[in-house]
Amino acid sequence: MSIAHTVLGRAGAVTALAAAGVLAAAGIASAHVTVHPETYAKGATDGVLTFRVPNEEDTAGTTKVQVFLPTDHPVLGVLVSPPQDGWTAKVTNTKLKTPVKTDDGTITDAVSEITWTGGRIGPGQYQDFNVAFGQLPDDTGRLTFKTLQTYSDGKTVRWIEEAAKGDEEPENPAPVLTLTAKPAGDDSTPATSTKESKATGNTESASSDGTARGLGITGLVAGVLGLAAATYALLRNGRPGKAS
Repeated sequence: MSIAHTVLGRAGAVTALAAAGVLAAAGIASAHVTVHPETYAKGATDGVLTFRVPNEEDTAGTTKVQVFLPTDHPVLGVLVSPPQDGWTAKVTNTKLKTPVKTDDGTITDAVSEITWTGGRIGPGQYQDFNVAFGQLPDDTGRLTFKTLQTYSDGKTVRWIEEAAKGDEEPENPAPVLTLTAKPAGDDSTPATSTKESKATGNTESASSDGTARGLGITGLVAGVLGLAAATYALLRNGRPGKAS
């Protein structure tokens, strides 16, 4: 075997080990309950939140998941998916301390808890639970969804800890959805896109004007040359001929 092959083989082995280490670290770091996407615009409508629940136990399966929705900044119009993979959802409503006024009227109650049971998440597996919503609140910058995960051996992991700004992530963090400022103009078009669109429009307009000017100048030059040629021909034809 050549030295080149030996070096390449060793490099490949080192790369494989490094990749395995990165994947393992990523698995450990993401082995808690999370919500996806991580951000939404304030007041967003007609969207979906996905709660991803991994199984951290080696000898037990997850058999129950409880997600608690905030009621001080309620999520309106919550809908859950039909039974899937054996899981069924039970939805609990709560009367709001402060009713929410919407274009469709005043909302006095909202979903405060969703409990999934009947299915099983085995060791080394995860399950996604989808929740559709009609509207997110627009008066807060984040929503915390405290979650309880119960295993077949009776153990319950409480994903309820919240980290203060600037602090490290706690051991059992609650899923957090960050709500960003509404984009300027149309809600479906980010402010940056609008500016870029306007800038592009101005560039295209300037380009079109430049092209029009260029064509106009070219036409003018062609006209002047044509007029000069015609004049020259006229003068030449009208000049008296020599006597024979």
